[in-house]
Amino acid sequence: MTRVAMMGGGSWGTAFAVVLAEAGSQVTLWTRGEEMAADINQFHRNSRYHPDVDIPETIIATTDPQEALQSAEIVVLAVPAQSLRANLMDWAPWIGDEAVYVSLIKGIELGTSMRMSEVIAEVTGADPQRIAVVSGPNLAKEIIARQPTATTVAASTQASAVAIQQACTTDYFRPYWTTDVIGTEIGGAVKNVIAVANGIAVGMGLGENSQSSLITRGLAEIGRLGVALGADPLTFLGLAGVGDLVATCQSPLSRNRTFGENLGRGLSVEETIAVTNQTCEAFKSCQPILELAQKLGVEMPITAEVVEVLHFDKPPRDLLSSFMARDTKSEL
Repeated sequence: MTRVAMMGGGSWGTAFAVVLAEAGSQVTLWTRGEEMAADINQFHRNSRYHPDVDIPETIIATTDPQEALQSAEIVVLAVPAQSLRANLMDWAPWIGDEAVYVSLIKGIELGTSMRMSEVIAEVTGADPQRIAVVSGPNLAKEIIARQPTATTVAASTQASAVAIQQACTTDYFRPYWTTDVIGTEIGGAVKNVIAVANGIAVGMGLGENSQSSLITRGLAEIGRLGVALGADPLTFLGLAGVGDLVATCQSPLSRNRTFGENLGRGLSVEETIAVTNQTCEAFKSCQPILELAQKLGVEMPITAEVVEVLHFDKPPRDLLSSFMARDTKSEL
């Protein structure tokens, strides 16, 4: 039985821990809160994020990272993007030299514009074959309710990707493998930014034409940046691209879309942050994504507008006006 350390007891971390446990792994879930750990161990619930869903009794929760990490063959990372580096530096002494890292994190690091797999490699020195990424249309509340979904597992080699694929395959969770780590991560990170823009449109009461236009042009931005970094353009037509983008932009379960909706309804950025109970990765990742695009000479107008709204006090309603005022040109 594969020993897995799930590092993060949030909504997605808990849901993926359930997938891994039901796929046959022995899962130890690390969380910062004593109350959450006790809730999982005694009542087999994560009442904060999934109050009405039973968690397999085989999942053990702990607040001690050493307990979770020792002897773990797979280390799954489900912490906010901007805390990954510091956490890995703290956890490194307890992670085995052969452990495989799996990132569930959809963000870009502030200051470095590095993808999460790059942060993992830099901090741990792990060979790329020991680093995998999971990304797709994976809304946690639907997955933990055992609703059917598919995802992408990316690693630098087929063997590595297939190994993680096999570790998380259940009758309701179907992973497909790829070796396009760059495309998988860029799709996951940038779609959050597009979801904020789409949420603003929803909050303003705009309909399907407006939303479809934003989503489609957002996909073009994702593809341009990914290809400039060396990604396979076909990745963005798959689960880690358009699949994840549609789910995140269209579902009220999406925290990034909800963040945008609150802005579109008239809340300030500060008020929106105050009422947001979970991490909105787009808030901090949008700036390093735009910086990365600018270094590469890649045009990302929707992302640029989201940065202006979130960090430079641009009125949310002006985002769509600026988008529509752009010069007309060939679609492709």
